[in-house]
Amino acid sequence: MRTRVLVFALASLALCLTACPKENTGGAPTDTAMTLGEASQAVEEAALDGQAASMTGNTVEIATSFTLGAAVERAAAEVRTFVQAQLPCAEVTLAGAQLTIEYGKLPGACAYRGQTYKGTHTIEVKKTAPGEVVVQHAWAGLSNQRVKVDGAATVTWTAAAKSRRVQHELTWTRLADGRTGKGTGDRTQTPLAGGIAEGLKVDGARSWTGPKGTWDLAIRGVEARWVDPVPQAGEYTLGAPGGRAMNLAFSRVDSDTILVKVSSGGRSFDLRVTSTGAVQ
Repeated sequence: MRTRVLVFALASLALCLTACPKENTGGAPTDTAMTLGEASQAVEEAALDGQAASMTGNTVEIATSFTLGAAVERAAAEVRTFVQAQLPCAEVTLAGAQLTIEYGKLPGACAYRGQTYKGTHTIEVKKTAPGEVVVQHAWAGLSNQRVKVDGAATVTWTAAAKSRRVQHELTWTRLADGRTGKGTGDRTQTPLAGGIAEGLKVDGARSWTGPKGTWDLAIRGVEARWVDPVPQAGEYTLGAPGGRAMNLAFSRVDSDTILVKVSSGGRSFDLRVTSTGAVQ
């Protein structure tokens, strides 16, 4: 499933941060306050990791269309039928309970929920009991015109908790400049009040290593709708390589606008993000 994370246009972000910093009086000393460079770098890192997690999460969602309690081979066959119907561009090979999907191998549209794919995706249905479903995913050269990903994930759905656990290990490359990263994640996902068609509530953590070092992200009560570029509620705590912790809090202003407050070391920046992803 997909989790949306701070997909900002960094040029607009830098302009906003320069124009609208908001100092918190009575906070930490000035020499420990978050700088503009630190805030910009933190958002860029979170955005890049989020793009990789979002892309693979979207393909995980493809493999959820099967009958609970069915044999694993039958479940895999149902997923094949769904993929062929939704993505005529994909060549799908089925062997027992394992599918290999090659996006873009055949003519036709290769887009699913707003993302266009190329590369290989392997899905293996491991367990389909009524109370628990386990599906393993692997990606090789999967790309969506922005980032390329290699890696794997285990997705476990538990009926009693009515939640899904996603554990991943990914290596990604940003196609625009070749920037790379490698990370892991362990998240629990539940549908929003409007159901899975509306979006997800996410709790958990992600960690990744990039050119500047290792970053850690704690996710608390985040509500992410498919139609929004950033979460509409909840918080992130992002730990930077130098030891600084930054808090990102999300709240909905109106149907078109979400407020993101970035704070650390006695300083905060208020960003308003519209439904198009523009930063005010």
